[in-house]
Amino acid sequence: MPQRLLHRLAVTLLFIAASAVWTSASAQFSPKTSGQGTSVVTTPYVRAELMAHAPQGVAPGQPLWLGLSITHQPEWHTYWKNPGDSGLPTDLAWTLPAGLDAGEIAWPLPRKIPIGTLANYGYEGTVLLPVPVTVAGSFAAGPLARDATIKLRASWLVCRKECIPEEGEFTLQLPLRSTTALNGAAFEAAAQAQPRPVLAGTGGIVPDSQAQISDGNALQVSVQGLPVALRGKTLDLFPETAEVIDNAASWKQAWNGTVWTAQIPLSAQRSNSPTLMPVVLAEQMAAHATGPDTRTGYRAELKVLGTWPPAASVASVSPALEAALKANAAQAGGAAASAAGSGASSLTLAAALLGALLGGLILNLMPCVFPVLAIKVVGFTRHAQDRRAHRLSGMAYAAGVVLSFMLLGALMLGLRAAGEAIGWGFQLQSPAVVASLAALFTLIALNLAGVFEFGQFLPSSVASLQARHPVADSFLTGVLAVAVASPCTAPFMGASLGLTATLPAPQALAVFAALGLGLALPFLAASFIPAVARALPRPGAWMDTFRKLMAFPMLATVVWLVWVLGQQSGIDGAGALLILLVGLSLVVWALSLAGRARVWMASVSIAAMALLVWAFAPHITTMPATQAAPQVSANGWQPWAPGAAEQIVATGRPVFVDFTAAWCVTCQYNKKTTLADADVIADLQARNVALLRADWTRRDPDITAALAALGRSGVPVYVFYRPGKPPVVLTEVLSVDEVRSTIAQL
Repeated sequence: MPQRLLHRLAVTLLFIAASAVWTSASAQFSPKTSGQGTSVVTTPYVRAELMAHAPQGVAPGQPLWLGLSITHQPEWHTYWKNPGDSGLPTDLAWTLPAGLDAGEIAWPLPRKIPIGTLANYGYEGTVLLPVPVTVAGSFAAGPLARDATIKLRASWLVCRKECIPEEGEFTLQLPLRSTTALNGAAFEAAAQAQPRPVLAGTGGIVPDSQAQISDGNALQVSVQGLPVALRGKTLDLFPETAEVIDNAASWKQAWNGTVWTAQIPLSAQRSNSPTLMPVVLAEQMAAHATGPDTRTGYRAELKVLGTWPPAASVASVSPALEAALKANAAQAGGAAASAAGSGASSLTLAAALLGALLGGLILNLMPCVFPVLAIKVVGFTRHAQDRRAHRLSGMAYAAGVVLSFMLLGALMLGLRAAGEAIGWGFQLQSPAVVASLAALFTLIALNLAGVFEFGQFLPSSVASLQARHPVADSFLTGVLAVAVASPCTAPFMGASLGLTATLPAPQALAVFAALGLGLALPFLAASFIPAVARALPRPGAWMDTFRKLMAFPMLATVVWLVWVLGQQSGIDGAGALLILLVGLSLVVWALSLAGRARVWMASVSIAAMALLVWAFAPHITTMPATQAAPQVSANGWQPWAPGAAEQIVATGRPVFVDFTAAWCVTCQYNKKTTLADADVIADLQARNVALLRADWTRRDPDITAALAALGRSGVPVYVFYRPGKPPVVLTEVLSVDEVRSTIAQL
């Protein structure tokens, strides 16, 4: 075992710490689900953006509009001021500088959204909710102020068949004196979508327009003054007052000359009895219309004549919405529990600890851990004749592994609590971390090959640390093992790590500790079994040869990391990393020289390296400028998208989803073996199984949410979705027999 291994591993710890710091900093400055400090909030279901429109700047008497633009995923919707049977309107709470006063939302015309026996009023696609802002004459931002800080806390309910309550915090720096008209077209479209008074200048109150209570269970509505373009057409009616009419009921309507009439049933859950009933009328849309809504809405305030029947008791949440939310929670819980019987909801803490222990044990067999294990084997050989040193080395290695797993787990849990959508292996979703690890393993490979010794660059007092503290040497070897093993997911690990998202922090950290103990267990056991020590070869010249041989697995690891970066940042990013690794190798070689050659070559190589970093480092973390549209592979694999599996299953076709990542060695092994097997492909085609691949190489909140719904926290995950049946989650290391057996049961 080389005398300078301690210093090599010290550099490892430094790189890991730098990677963790970079990941944390990235989490702080990138847009989060909570939206703090940003004008955009993105969730798996919507993209919300705070916008402003101030064509003449911010000044008294000049128009100023703020608004929240919401872009929905396909089939998802949010709600109008009256949500209908099951929903909640979007709520905007503003924090504005003194002298600015936000008005009410100028609600655009909604559409009727039938869901089963319910009917809602809301928005699909993209909608802008504009708010007029009054600038007081006393408004004065100060002679040096250039911007006004606009803050918004918004909450909305987004629904498909299930409902998800969401919220976001937005911040926008609004220029005070320059024109802010970038979003002028969006605000103009929102103004056109706002319902107009039936008769201009009346505020919506139309003489002889009324709602007569008929027989105690219906409203007889008549409206005059509607534009000629609507006459003779079937109309939709949207009541601004909630819980009055039966929104989903069918009702009769007719035209009597210029007067539109309708008889609309009252709701059995009616809780309001207005004397003036504002309604919005518009031409009825086709049942499944898509695309932009080009209708024009007209607003009228109807005088209510007659006596209201007794109202139902007021509920804080409508019975229909309460039933929908309960059904959604039950469905989500049932799906998680039935996912192959191995979802997080079906695990106890004891089972999770056992699964983590077994998963960590199997992790020793993963290819990504081999280079570090080889170094550890040499260390065991070195202490083979010293039982006390052997045991101390094993315990120190185990401590390094366990503590590193716990620290990595704590970082993941902390970022999740801060609003980051991340899972196991999150650090390799960052191109900067991948590049840092590639540089680290290049240095280790050059050291193992004998190009340099860390002691050449360090003071003698530091260079002698390994001899004085061999236990620290073993501890840092454990840290290095975790650094390369963390992207892998072994059998039994997936469900255990998925459960950590629902456990209290101490219990979740116990699961990570069990995972680390499993990885360290073989070496820990070998440290206390004399027979293993006696079976190891005696130290000798072979160790130097073996040391140099181990440089090649390290270089192979570098090749893998460069390939991973290429998947994240494209061919330019991979090429930039290779150039920087060559420059790093030149610097290391120059510093290993002696005399004047070292001074001249080191100066030139360091200067060249600085230029290379300046020119090429930005390419490593930059997404490719253009990306080809996802293509269907030769075997029929298509890119995954939120809701795609559910849409296909709804047609009666089974779906197989491969949650994968370029940095996941297990994923790549399964892809090249079991998933490429001719019999498996033939069975999938015979059963007409749709194949979707969810690539998690770069951070993707949608994929993170889909994994969490399956009770998983990392990849690989393989899932069969079947019509009318719960999903089936397969094991992490796939076998041909397992996949074919599952296909046969579809």
